[in-house]
Amino acid sequence: MQTVAHGQVLARFGHALSDPTRARLLLALRDAPGYPAELADLLGVTRQNLSNHLSCLRGCGLVVAVPEGRRTRYELADSRLRHALGDLLGLVLAVDAAACPDSETQGCC
Repeated sequence: MQTVAHGQVLARFGHALSDPTRARLLLALRDAPGYPAELADLLGVTRQNLSNHLSCLRGCGLVVAVPEGRRTRYELADSRLRHALGDLLGLVLAVDAAACPDSETQGCC
């Protein structure tokens, strides 16, 4: 396991948030720790899909798996992530669609 700082932390956080399912998963874990089956139902995705996203978030260092007997609970790796996500939710963005005319086809915004 390696420790990353500053720019790499932001890049990993940005990568995690770049996918709508991972963003929703982080928000769900912001509210409370969860178990894969319950999180899959909450997000309306398959367990396999959720497992892939949890693996990505664990790899980015944003989520940890906590064994509980035969089950595994997932939670944010650091309580400061809860605060950071809350701060991001409080932002109001002035979106200029003309600045990225291919946004619908290229997915840039």
